[in-house]
Amino acid sequence: MRLVTLGELEVSALGLGAMGLTEYAPGGAEDEAEAVRAVHRALDLGVNHIDTAEVYGPYDNEGLLGRALRGRRDEVVLASKFGILSHTGHGPVDGRRANVRLALEGSLRRLGTDHVDLYYQHGEDPDVPVEETVGALAELVGEGKIRAVGLCEVRADTIRRAHAVHPLAAVQTEYSLWTRGAEAWLLPLLRDLGIAPVCAAPLGHGFLTGRIRAPEYFAHRDRRRHNPRFSAENLPHNLRIADELAAVAEELDATPAQVALAWLLAHGSDITAVPGARRAEFVTENVAAARLALPHPQMARLNRLPAPAGAPLTDTRAWRFGH
Repeated sequence: MRLVTLGELEVSALGLGAMGLTEYAPGGAEDEAEAVRAVHRALDLGVNHIDTAEVYGPYDNEGLLGRALRGRRDEVVLASKFGILSHTGHGPVDGRRANVRLALEGSLRRLGTDHVDLYYQHGEDPDVPVEETVGALAELVGEGKIRAVGLCEVRADTIRRAHAVHPLAAVQTEYSLWTRGAEAWLLPLLRDLGIAPVCAAPLGHGFLTGRIRAPEYFAHRDRRRHNPRFSAENLPHNLRIADELAAVAEELDATPAQVALAWLLAHGSDITAVPGARRAEFVTENVAAARLALPHPQMARLNRLPAPAGAPLTDTRAWRFGH
């Protein structure tokens, strides 16, 4: 698998988004054992980029990864995020200097490590200048507690201001075949500044795998139940996207997930994505996408897919801000 540079970090083009290991799982010892197998399978296949956040669970996801990575921490470029949870009584997003340190201390404890390789601010705090937040992150870089700084779902001006305080290694945003707003302004901006894009939800929160055909697919606690794109009103329209993707996949003797990921990687040598996978077999399927080259006719068909009905799941929807 090709490698992508995030600042001074070198990561596999396809990583592992860990959110679904706890967010979409029923829980219990058996479920955790399967999640640990998925993490180990990713490492065995050369995936070295794992992405989590303190809000996943909350906290449970980092704890699971800490257990899964015992004895294998040095194989991983480990990314986490802070901000949505406040440890100082401030909200809804807490970018205060004190909160940055408190959040990181908790993440390090749960992850069982002395440093996080890539630490993102998860959204924007409207009451705290990003310069203060990134200044606090820069201090933590100097202390060796984090290796690189990132932002997640933020506006163009915020990226520029943050990057002027301390170089950003990456900006994470939702980007996939059915969430393409980043193409209009974010990708050009990041490339101009030399910041790597990290694509979250590259499989459309599971939709682009072809396995979600009805709202009843989701368990009661699954927050995708509240995503307008999966509503009874919008899903019939959106299934036409999934069906066309499946048709292309059949032509190429691949799976819809592999085609969706290959489409994304074809959009630049700087692209890295962190697809989620709750089971080892799905990790194996996703990683195989790195070897799939899409012929021009199929790429053209995918690029002509209609826009989906309904707003995306990402709360901040930063691509709407533009410049």
